[in-house]
Amino acid sequence: MALALDFFIILLFYFLTILSNAQKLNQIKLGSSLTAGDDSSAWTSSSGDFVFGFRHLDNQNLFLLAIWYDKIPDKTIVWYANGASPAPKGSKIELTSDGKFSLSAPNGQSIWKAENVADGVSYASLLDTGNFVLAGENYDKYMWESFRYPSDTILPTQVLDVGGVLSSRMTKNNYSKGQFQLRLRPDDHLVLNTISSRMEFVYDPPYYKSGTSDTNNSMNSGFRVVFNETGYIKVIKRNGVTVNLTLGNIASTKDFYHKATLDFDGIFTQYAHPKNPNNGVWDKAWFSVWYEPKDICTSLIGDLGDGACGFNSICAVDVEGRPTCECIPGFSRVDSSNQYSGCNQEKVQKCNQGSRPEELFEMQAMNNAFWPFSANYESFPLQNEEVCNSSCFNDCNCVVAVVKEGTCWKKKLPLSHGRLDRNTYGKALVKIPKVDGSAGNKISQHPNRTKKDQSAVILVVSILLGGSLLFNFIFVATVSLVVFFAYRRSQRVNKVSSLLEMNLRVFTFQELQEATEGFHEEVGKGSFGTVYKGIISTSTSKAIVAVKKLERLSQDGEKEFKTEAGAIAKTHHKNLVRLLGFCDEGSNRLLVYEFMSNGTLASFLFGISRPDWNKRLQMAYGIARGLMYLHEECSTQIIHCDIKPQNILLDDTFTTKISDFGLAKLLGSDQTRTSTVIRGTKGYVAPEWFRNSPVTAKVDVYSYGVMLLEILCCRRNIEMERDNEEEVILVDYVYDCYKERVLEKLVVNDEEVLNDLKRFERLVMVGIWCIQEDHSLRPNMKT
Repeated sequence: MALALDFFIILLFYFLTILSNAQKLNQIKLGSSLTAGDDSSAWTSSSGDFVFGFRHLDNQNLFLLAIWYDKIPDKTIVWYANGASPAPKGSKIELTSDGKFSLSAPNGQSIWKAENVADGVSYASLLDTGNFVLAGENYDKYMWESFRYPSDTILPTQVLDVGGVLSSRMTKNNYSKGQFQLRLRPDDHLVLNTISSRMEFVYDPPYYKSGTSDTNNSMNSGFRVVFNETGYIKVIKRNGVTVNLTLGNIASTKDFYHKATLDFDGIFTQYAHPKNPNNGVWDKAWFSVWYEPKDICTSLIGDLGDGACGFNSICAVDVEGRPTCECIPGFSRVDSSNQYSGCNQEKVQKCNQGSRPEELFEMQAMNNAFWPFSANYESFPLQNEEVCNSSCFNDCNCVVAVVKEGTCWKKKLPLSHGRLDRNTYGKALVKIPKVDGSAGNKISQHPNRTKKDQSAVILVVSILLGGSLLFNFIFVATVSLVVFFAYRRSQRVNKVSSLLEMNLRVFTFQELQEATEGFHEEVGKGSFGTVYKGIISTSTSKAIVAVKKLERLSQDGEKEFKTEAGAIAKTHHKNLVRLLGFCDEGSNRLLVYEFMSNGTLASFLFGISRPDWNKRLQMAYGIARGLMYLHEECSTQIIHCDIKPQNILLDDTFTTKISDFGLAKLLGSDQTRTSTVIRGTKGYVAPEWFRNSPVTAKVDVYSYGVMLLEILCCRRNIEMERDNEEEVILVDYVYDCYKERVLEKLVVNDEEVLNDLKRFERLVMVGIWCIQEDHSLRPNMKT
């Protein structure tokens, strides 16, 4: 009896264990299915972190079979099956009674199926790790799992064995295979390659290697990549040694989700995202904790492929390591919605027989632009840039000539692997077909025709001079009017020509009044004027812009306005707000800028929730790079004179952009925040302003130092103590804390910074260095 009772208890415990595991695993029974378009049709992990189901693709009646994070706002996809063949509404994913797992269209046509599924499938389940499994009767045995067939992402606990591959998407919203691939080569490195998207042929050499290969001893080479549960990515060698790819301290996997994605721009990035909102508000989206390569523009090498930005383009890396792409002059994007699509000529270059080159083409210089792997069909040493310019200009085959290291390199189309390299002196000379270029429409015409025209004019004048006095008077008046209007027209043409060189659009005051609905929506107000939100329409699109009405220009305002607007227009940097155009009409002086959707750095830093530590650092680096460009890389040095968080704007990706640079020269000496001739804002003004000392770029360094301390501490430079209503000066408080070795008092409630105190201390020292009273002791921005 006792034995039977014991057996019953053991049996009961066994069934309870099975039931508990089944509930924990959220078992999906054989015969289950999901239907595309049924919003309630999905399978969820037991924790609720992940969902397996159909995701509706934007602007299409098509669906992606996918796994995504479900508890965060953007529902980030981490695995997908049918990227190249989106499923129409009504398609069905089914786990059949015999354990097969497949996706079919409403008409029964097969779209996708799980390959290499072992026999004996008993159920399916979406695990709390994000791994979707087809399992056997034993819970530890999987017949198939999504972790073994990743798309572009791996997750903590996931393993990538030799031969394992991640493929990038085509674009952010196109889930077809793109041109980048990550793979672990046998007894070798973890590598990143570009591939031929049509043939899936891998181009060598790789643009990133993990450094885990030993050609002399295979036991010292990598054979497995592990993304462990603590959030670190490691390569395991056959001898048991691990190489940690993720360096430094990262956000805890207890409080943050992690993923590593081969992004569509070719960068392998590990991201983190907070698991819970802060007081009901999500602080931020995914942020980068590690990525490779650090500079994809220069890492992509070799003769094959088109580079990070496509053919006939220029690649530059922003503060977050992302490639930004621009077409060379005379070219436009193949796909206007995809900056990585490459560029085509707007007008095909043709050499017409009997025409002179100056009638058909013009040359435009691009500083520091290079295509080191595009085939050169001719090169020669030179002492003079003009020789290279002339050689390309008069050569029908030449599209671009590159002046570099004392050599002229002539190139044909297509141009691949274009990059902006500010560390190498040189420039590209681009030959551009004139928009209206044809020999018959130019002022410079055939010499014989010119002589005939001159003879005809002489004949007409001779006849007229022989006529009546009244007739001659009318003739002279007519000729005078023609000459006058011709002069006015040439003046307009010259003005338009100079504006085209600046790549600026000239707006009328009425256009901007209509664009802003009568200057209705004010989005900012500063020492230089008021900023309004507007919408500018073109024949093909609409763009949101920021329109700044300048106030109280200096006495020589009109001349200075045009000069400075031209200077600002010639600046091009990721961390500077781009000037799109201006209005110079009567007493109205307005500037039109790109619109920054995320407001100012001040609102980001001093809002309700504390911004992420890594994002703050990236912003600080971005501002420094922008200032370095203004101080050292512009043809004419630009000193900002009013660096502060209110003048740093954030775009839709929270990239920092300096605004109002160059505008100080447009203003009279009384147009400041103070009652003196000092330029700048209280709390950010360098001491030399008060001593009538010569102003140098070091005034911006001082202001940057103050702002850097604000970024590090998330505190305003000048705050009021609530108890005694006295001003607290942040720079003084920081210095006192640094001197007393109690820097943690500055960031009491900031766990991220407290876990990274060494870097915090180092950056505080940089901030203090920048605010030295003696300007000669401050570093320059490049340092």
